[in-house]
Amino acid sequence: MRFTTRGALAVGAVLALGLAACSSGDPDAGEGGQTQIVIWDAGLLTKSTEDGEIIEESSFLTQAVAMYEEEHPDIDIEVVQTTGDISATAAQFQAASIAGDGPDIRTSFTGGNTISFAEFLLDLDGTFDDATVDDLSGWNTVREGYAEDGALLGMPYGGGSYFYVFYNKELAEQAGLDLSEPPATWEDLLDVGQQVQDSGVEAAPFWIANLEGYVGAWVIAALVGGELGSDAFTQMYNQEIAVDDDAMVRAYEAYAELYSRGLTNPDAGSVSNGDASLGFVQGDGVFYISGGWENASLTEAMGDNIGVFPIPVLEGAEYPNTAAGGPNIAISITNYSEVQEEAKDFLRFLAEPEMIDLYVELFQVEASNSASADPSVITNPLLQTQAEMLVDADAVVFPFDNVMPQGLIDLFYRVNATTFLGTTTPEDAVGQLQDLASTELG
Repeated sequence: MRFTTRGALAVGAVLALGLAACSSGDPDAGEGGQTQIVIWDAGLLTKSTEDGEIIEESSFLTQAVAMYEEEHPDIDIEVVQTTGDISATAAQFQAASIAGDGPDIRTSFTGGNTISFAEFLLDLDGTFDDATVDDLSGWNTVREGYAEDGALLGMPYGGGSYFYVFYNKELAEQAGLDLSEPPATWEDLLDVGQQVQDSGVEAAPFWIANLEGYVGAWVIAALVGGELGSDAFTQMYNQEIAVDDDAMVRAYEAYAELYSRGLTNPDAGSVSNGDASLGFVQGDGVFYISGGWENASLTEAMGDNIGVFPIPVLEGAEYPNTAAGGPNIAISITNYSEVQEEAKDFLRFLAEPEMIDLYVELFQVEASNSASADPSVITNPLLQTQAEMLVDADAVVFPFDNVMPQGLIDLFYRVNATTFLGTTTPEDAVGQLQDLASTELG
């Protein structure tokens, strides 16, 4: 799953108490007899400091709630920040939902992180008028089974995040690199990394933070997408392509070369995603693999000393201009909420093109998924460049860890981390994934 560090890192007992105190099921819990709507957000629509304090002037959901409450004084919306850890957040939501005291509204990643919890989510078909449905893209990523007639388990929000190679322009120049034309293939990218290694520049070719296996997820998405095309992982989900397809093996072999060839920081396998960009921003690496969710923070830290290009695919790939990523955020309503109609009205408010424009303007991590969007709100130079790159893509692949059920996603991250370090072979990694897929996908 595309991982974002924008959320508050609430932990332990403080988090548990917060969730318990603000769970669904009490429509009259607001002050002054107002109807209360509880939202759990995993840092996808809010912005906060490292110690969990909301940054109101740049936190989209905070502003949207304030605007809605002003128009609807009978409604009180409580936003609870959950941990930014994907697996922990999923476990928290499942446990609370089994007990029937989870939130009224949940933000999550699209695909498997939403579809896996279909038993707890309200079918939103009929919630939005035809004009809204026609205006927004990404509905297919939140339908049960990815089927056109599947239950609508959430509202897609934003045009999506995609995965890129960022680079430090000054260090690249010191290493003698000409990146006016980015490396065309993964093999070329590794060779460029070797040039950095041989240049004597005091920085690793690649700054990698792969303790949790997230970087592997982004690279595998691009490499397999280049081999099999846009529907690679949805076809695996529907068992039209085996999870242990040779393309997966080749992708893992290629990814593992980053570490085996010594092209990364030596501690790449033990650096947490929470510290992912730190070494890159400090100049400890020339290249950095991440996603558009870092556009704002990287631009703030590095100004115009940063360039970007898509993760290149394997030599001879059938789809050489592949973009990996896609719709990122889903907003769902629980089927046990006692304020479903009020929650639906809030979702309709969020679906207005002007509100999505506000989200884009505040975060600068992805474009709008509204056909009525105002492109002038995109001011981040990285996002502007990325939007232009997407026009030329001949395949846009929705990643494995967006598509698959949560249990398979968790295993995927684990084998990404161990295959990168060479403690699991590519063949064993995809074999483990195939075995679990046979159980989880039926």
